[in-house]
Amino acid sequence: MANLTSKELTAIEDQLSSEQTMIKKYQMYAQSCTDPQLKQKCEQIAMKHQEHYQKLFNHLN
Repeated sequence: MANLTSKELTAIEDQLSSEQTMIKKYQMYAQSCTDPQLKQKCEQIAMKHQEHYQKLFNHLN
């Protein structure tokens, strides 16, 4: 993998932060849902953002 510029690193760090925020929000939404289908959808969205986070994080290693 090629070395990332400082601008690229900053962009990845910003996106990682955004993904963490989305993970936390959708986990919170899932916990507060009483509708099982909506709860499941929120959990799925949180997991998708977790996947995004992991893919981005792997670019830093």
